[in-house]
Amino acid sequence: MAANGHSIPRETAHKLARRTLFGFIVTFVLSRVCVFLIMSKEMPNLYFFLKGTHVHHLNYGIFLLAAVCGYSVFRRPVGRRAEITALLYGVAMGLTFDEFGMWLHLGGSYWQRASVDAVIVLAALFAMVAFAPNLKKFEAEHFWEFAAMLIFTVSFGVVLYIAGCHLGAMVGPDLQSLEAASSP
Repeated sequence: MAANGHSIPRETAHKLARRTLFGFIVTFVLSRVCVFLIMSKEMPNLYFFLKGTHVHHLNYGIFLLAAVCGYSVFRRPVGRRAEITALLYGVAMGLTFDEFGMWLHLGGSYWQRASVDAVIVLAALFAMVAFAPNLKKFEAEHFWEFAAMLIFTVSFGVVLYIAGCHLGAMVGPDLQSLEAASSP
């Protein structure tokens, strides 16, 4: 029997984080593609309206987060169930944070830069948990490798931010026009 009282050993945080990261990235990409295709009228309008109000997919994410959290707390899944729970957690986070800019600013365009930035930060955090070695392995002899990786990560973030600003200036107005034209 495992130390936590389960007869099945718990999955490692790394494996579960990889499942979460996968669900998160795939959901974000699919959400963006579907919204773009719906707005450009290349795909049927799948939006859900309740008495004339568009129910944004961040709401689906919030309800799924609540369900996953409740299941995790009260059932404490292990094995395959823990893997599915981690995947669903990633899907819920992807649905919710895809519209981060809208809930941060309580409205505005779907194409807000804040949403993409939030997704990048969360994906980086999930990736660190999924792929970073155990912190106990960072001993004094690994200082220079850690310092180089930190410099690389910060540099990559700066380049990504600059490229995002440039890309936003190039395609942002077109995406916002497309969104305005597709509004009911």
